[in-house]
Amino acid sequence: MKKQNILLIDGILVVLGAFLFLSGIGSVRLFDWDEINFAESAREMLVTGDWFNVQINFQSFWEKPPLFIWMQALSMKVFGVGEFAARFPNAIMGIITLVTLFHCGLRSENGRFGLLWAGLYAISFFPFFYFKSGIIDPWFNYFIFLGIYFFSRYADEEKTFQAALSGLFTGLAVLTKGPVGFLIFALTFLVWLAVRKFRLRFRWGDVLVYLAMLALAGGAWFIVLAATGHAEVIQDFLVYQVRLFQTQDAGHGGFPLYHFVVLFFGVTPASVLAISTFRRSILAQEPESRNKGLFRWMMVSFWVVLILFSIVRTKIIHYSSFCWFPLTYLAAWAASRMMDGQLRFTAWHKTGLIGIAAGYGLFFTAFTLLDRFKQYIIPYVNDPFAVSCMEAEATWRGFEPVIGILLLGTTIWFCVLFGRRQQLRSFLPLAAGNLIFGLTALFCAVPEAEKYSQASAVDFYVERQGEDCYVQPAYFKSYAQYFYTHRQPENRCEDFEWLATGPIDKPCYFVVKDIPEDVERLRTEVPEAQVLYRRSGFWFFLRPVPPDSDVTAAAPDNV
Repeated sequence: MKKQNILLIDGILVVLGAFLFLSGIGSVRLFDWDEINFAESAREMLVTGDWFNVQINFQSFWEKPPLFIWMQALSMKVFGVGEFAARFPNAIMGIITLVTLFHCGLRSENGRFGLLWAGLYAISFFPFFYFKSGIIDPWFNYFIFLGIYFFSRYADEEKTFQAALSGLFTGLAVLTKGPVGFLIFALTFLVWLAVRKFRLRFRWGDVLVYLAMLALAGGAWFIVLAATGHAEVIQDFLVYQVRLFQTQDAGHGGFPLYHFVVLFFGVTPASVLAISTFRRSILAQEPESRNKGLFRWMMVSFWVVLILFSIVRTKIIHYSSFCWFPLTYLAAWAASRMMDGQLRFTAWHKTGLIGIAAGYGLFFTAFTLLDRFKQYIIPYVNDPFAVSCMEAEATWRGFEPVIGILLLGTTIWFCVLFGRRQQLRSFLPLAAGNLIFGLTALFCAVPEAEKYSQASAVDFYVERQGEDCYVQPAYFKSYAQYFYTHRQPENRCEDFEWLATGPIDKPCYFVVKDIPEDVERLRTEVPEAQVLYRRSGFWFFLRPVPPDSDVTAAAPDNV
């Protein structure tokens, strides 16, 4: 491909990525847990001026290293504290990812393959939404991918700079989310090596270069922690990583095939196209090439991550999100072979694509009609908190159900076009339908979904901004009260017993989920609490400063 054409495609991908991933990222509030967790740590860096220690509620937070939080803090420094700044780093990563995948595909095969890979990543549902979020994983996954990608090139070409880049990006993955970044790389390498019957040509000097770059990028922060007397943070961090493998952390459990289901239905249409590649003899007729070698690395990394996080007892969607890189690669590989007549676009592909599109369309339409029919649904809901949340009223514009029909129609259109003649331009209606559906969901459905979940609580927190008070969720864990009240260090006390009955020095607000047992429990444990109001899912109470309270006394956690 000519250089000017490559530059043109790069420019188009940058403009398209900016439109897709920057649009609307400040229009929807952050959702608990992870989004608010990381954004709050970044905000506290700005409040305290301490950019070295990651904190939550102005106390050491040892669950994550600081790289991504540094990015968010810098973004907030530029754009101000808010949703846009918290999500801006991932929007930029979305643009970088599209350009990177195009160039990786171009180098391994050709420009068509690069466009297929980048395009399928962009239009698949979960990848599209994750670049508009404020969680760590888009950067973490990107670094792991490049660590594996450059090592795959080193295995073919044995160039020292490739080993250095592999070590650098794997180290950055460690600095983003911890040792699991190296674990994924190491397991992928070991399985790939076993498949190759442990045949690998290398130079010991390159091994040292790889390890030096890995240690420099991934270990520097941990070394400085130990050198400055914060070794306990490292210990707590490692204990937490082990606990994720052994327990259902934060209540996020799931069945063993959880991630299989998530990937198949969440990374559509790529997941459906990629099914063709999961055959034992798929490479039998494939000539030896760069792409054949990369295929093996992508297939191995896919299964390593999928099996690893199926074993882990904590089940969260983004745990298997690295699989989106190899899965979209395999989808591009399959689509490219279909265009060349080496694979068939079968009725199974069409059924899968149309069936999933119909499911998304029906679910989206049903959600837009929830207010009309919820009185018939509520009698069958046994969760009092969910029933209370459903009291909220959504605001719909009226056209939303048409988007579900559009998604189904464009998917059928693609199946007809691609079934008759496999061409790159056949993907245009599929891409248009998926992206319009995703953007509509973001601008229209997500804000309405928030009304049925956290909106009343977040509204209450926002109203407390600038007020010298304590805000305490009762009987549930949340980070929203930190970020949305703009909590300051002097208001960080969370000693429930002291806040409930002690000599508090400033008013304390209690937020309780609308569960009768919890509301009655608060009335008993905080006898001075005054009801402010109840609204869609939550009760709000105020405990004023007792008349005999020593207002000069500091709260237990504020000393």
